[in-house]
Amino acid sequence: MANLHQSIEIDVPVQTAYNQWTQFEDFPSFMENIEEVQQLDDQHLHWRASIGGTEREWETEITEQIPDQRIAWRTVSGAENRGVVRFESLGTDRTLLTVDVEYQPGTLTEKIGDMLGMVSSNIEEDLENFKEFIESQGGETGAWRSEIH
Repeated sequence: MANLHQSIEIDVPVQTAYNQWTQFEDFPSFMENIEEVQQLDDQHLHWRASIGGTEREWETEITEQIPDQRIAWRTVSGAENRGVVRFESLGTDRTLLTVDVEYQPGTLTEKIGDMLGMVSSNIEEDLENFKEFIESQGGETGAWRSEIH
């Protein structure tokens, strides 16, 4: 499994950043390779992506969700990955968002892309896009504030 760690500071309150991140079906708005996310229920998501010209689909399960602190997941089918997104308040209007991901590159193209650092670059760009998305909106598009343990 490959590991990635990325962080970004966002100029919105931690609650706003967290609330927007819970709107999984909005992910294609700021994640370059994600074509569609369907929220199946409170804990399960179906993902469809185009990675290096190859369509990939997988389902994830949210294993832990604590408002304004963290969301953790793991795959239950398809492209193997797991990780956690952490939210840390840096003051009233600033948030540190940190993403840790473990994933298994599947195809030869994905393995080569991983070796060249393309996955890390994609996640970094996705976080920059999220920052731009939430800061330009001035607020979240929705929220889910329940907990999963």
